[in-house]
Amino acid sequence: MPKIIVLPHSELCPEGAVLEAKSGESILDVALENAIDIPHACEKSCACTTCHIVIREGFDSLEISDELEDDMLDRAWGLEPESRLSCQAKVLDEDLVIEIPKYTVNYVLDNY
Repeated sequence: MPKIIVLPHSELCPEGAVLEAKSGESILDVALENAIDIPHACEKSCACTTCHIVIREGFDSLEISDELEDDMLDRAWGLEPESRLSCQAKVLDEDLVIEIPKYTVNYVLDNY
Protein backbone atom coordinates (compact mmCIF):
# COMPACT_ATOMS: atom_id res chain seq x y z
CA MET A 1 0.00 0.00 0.00
CA PRO A 2 1.54 3.35 -1.00
CA LYS A 3 2.30 5.95 1.64
CA ILE A 4 1.95 9.72 1.61
CA ILE A 5 4.55 11.43 3.75
CA VAL A 6 3.31 14.87 4.74
CA LEU A 7 6.07 17.29 5.65
CA PRO A 8 5.41 19.40 8.77
CA HIS A 9 3.08 22.39 8.32
CA SER A 10 2.86 24.77 11.28
CA GLU A 11 -0.96 24.84 11.37
CA LEU A 12 -2.33 21.81 9.53
CA CYS A 13 0.17 19.11 10.49
CA PRO A 14 2.86 20.40 12.88
CA GLU A 15 4.56 17.04 13.37
CA GLY A 16 4.24 15.83 9.79
CA ALA A 17 2.60 12.47 9.10
CA VAL A 18 2.89 9.20 7.26
CA LEU A 19 -0.45 8.17 5.75
CA GLU A 20 -1.43 4.91 4.10
CA ALA A 21 -3.32 5.31 0.84
CA LYS A 22 -5.15 3.09 -1.58
CA SER A 23 -4.24 3.29 -5.23
CA GLY A 24 -6.70 5.63 -6.99
CA GLU A 25 -7.49 7.82 -3.96
CA SER A 26 -6.88 11.54 -4.21
CA ILE A 27 -4.21 12.99 -1.96
CA LEU A 28 -6.83 15.34 -0.50
CA ASP A 29 -9.18 12.49 0.43
CA VAL A 30 -6.38 10.59 2.15
CA ALA A 31 -5.35 13.72 4.08
CA LEU A 32 -8.93 14.49 5.16
CA GLU A 33 -9.47 10.87 6.28
CA ASN A 34 -6.45 11.34 8.55
CA ALA A 35 -7.56 14.66 10.10
CA ILE A 36 -5.25 16.82 8.00
CA ASP A 37 -7.67 19.51 6.91
CA ILE A 38 -6.15 20.80 3.68
CA PRO A 39 -8.41 23.67 2.59
CA HIS A 40 -10.70 22.80 -0.31
CA ALA A 41 -13.06 25.72 -0.90
CA CYS A 42 -14.55 24.34 -4.12
CA GLU A 43 -15.34 20.96 -2.52
CA LYS A 44 -12.94 19.04 -4.78
CA SER A 45 -14.36 20.26 -8.09
CA CYS A 46 -11.08 21.68 -9.50
CA ALA A 47 -12.44 25.23 -9.39
CA CYS A 48 -9.94 26.87 -7.02
CA THR A 49 -6.38 26.51 -5.74
CA THR A 50 -6.91 26.17 -2.00
CA CYS A 51 -5.78 22.52 -1.98
CA HIS A 52 -2.49 23.30 -3.77
CA ILE A 53 0.40 21.09 -2.66
CA VAL A 54 3.95 20.49 -3.84
CA ILE A 55 5.06 16.92 -4.54
CA ARG A 56 8.63 16.73 -3.18
CA GLU A 57 9.14 13.04 -4.08
CA GLY A 58 7.18 10.77 -6.40
CA PHE A 59 5.88 13.45 -8.79
CA ASP A 60 6.62 11.35 -11.87
CA SER A 61 4.50 8.49 -10.52
CA LEU A 62 1.32 10.61 -10.75
CA GLU A 63 -0.89 10.82 -13.81
CA ILE A 64 -0.28 13.97 -15.83
CA SER A 65 -2.48 16.90 -14.83
CA ASP A 66 -5.20 17.91 -17.26
CA GLU A 67 -5.73 21.34 -18.81
CA LEU A 68 -8.30 22.45 -16.23
CA GLU A 69 -5.99 21.64 -13.32
CA ASP A 70 -3.10 23.40 -15.08
CA ASP A 71 -5.26 26.50 -15.58
CA MET A 72 -6.17 26.51 -11.88
CA LEU A 73 -2.57 25.96 -10.81
CA ASP A 74 -1.54 29.08 -12.74
CA ARG A 75 -3.43 31.02 -10.04
CA ALA A 76 -1.83 29.28 -7.06
CA TRP A 77 0.42 31.12 -4.63
CA GLY A 78 3.97 29.76 -4.67
CA LEU A 79 3.56 27.65 -7.81
CA GLU A 80 6.43 25.23 -8.48
CA PRO A 81 7.05 22.75 -11.31
CA GLU A 82 5.96 19.92 -9.01
CA SER A 83 2.75 21.64 -7.85
CA ARG A 84 -0.57 19.81 -8.01
CA LEU A 85 -4.09 20.27 -6.71
CA SER A 86 -4.50 17.61 -4.04
CA CYS A 87 -8.14 17.08 -5.03
CA GLN A 88 -7.03 16.01 -8.52
CA ALA A 89 -3.76 14.15 -7.90
CA LYS A 90 -4.43 10.48 -7.30
CA VAL A 91 -2.07 8.11 -5.55
CA LEU A 92 -0.93 5.27 -7.76
CA ASP A 93 1.68 2.70 -6.71
CA GLU A 94 4.59 4.76 -5.37
CA ASP A 95 5.11 6.58 -2.09
CA LEU A 96 4.81 10.36 -2.19
CA VAL A 97 6.34 13.13 -0.12
CA ILE A 98 4.17 16.25 -0.10
CA GLU A 99 4.47 19.76 1.23
CA ILE A 100 1.46 21.90 2.01
CA PRO A 101 2.38 25.51 1.18
CA LYS A 102 2.29 28.02 4.01
CA TYR A 103 -0.11 30.29 2.13
CA THR A 104 -3.05 29.71 -0.15
CA VAL A 105 -5.38 31.91 -2.17
CA ASN A 106 -8.88 31.42 -0.76
CA TYR A 107 -11.31 33.82 -2.39
CA VAL A 108 -14.13 32.55 -0.17
CA LEU A 109 -12.40 33.60 3.06
CA ASP A 110 -10.60 36.62 1.57
CA ASN A 111 -13.87 38.27 0.52
CA TYR A 112 -15.55 38.35 3.93
